[in-house]
Amino acid sequence: MKNPTAPPPPPPSAAHLTHAWSAGYPMTPAAAGLARQGARRRLAAWGWGGDVDDAVLVVSELVANATRHARTADHHLWLRLAVTQGGALVVDVSDPVGEFPDFDSAAPLGEGGRGLLVVRELAQDVGWFPRQGQGKTVRALLPRKG
Repeated sequence: MKNPTAPPPPPPSAAHLTHAWSAGYPMTPAAAGLARQGARRRLAAWGWGGDVDDAVLVVSELVANATRHARTADHHLWLRLAVTQGGALVVDVSDPVGEFPDFDSAAPLGEGGRGLLVVRELAQDVGWFPRQGQGKTVRALLPRKG
């Protein structure tokens, strides 16, 4: 795992993607469930060659984290899924708050914070970067199987 507090590399250019999809969700607790459903359907339609259950869990945790910590009136969060030519899945969750997640403060036995630990275990790489204009994007990269 690379340093999760450092910004990840820039996203692959559209020329290096085989699939891409994005959707906006309200900043409510229901967003995680809606994002899980959308991600599962999209990955199945694409026939993505990675662990779909792991990918859906990563989507759910990142979306739930955004709705919990970045809820802002009259704003939505954005989920973007993209598959690289090499078969890796890029999961981006963007929200309107500029503060970045503290990947190191999650307590394994505490009330909260385990979601980022789960994401770090399942993803090949996790990081964040500021969005132009407002907010941030948290990115996880999941490998294809094999």
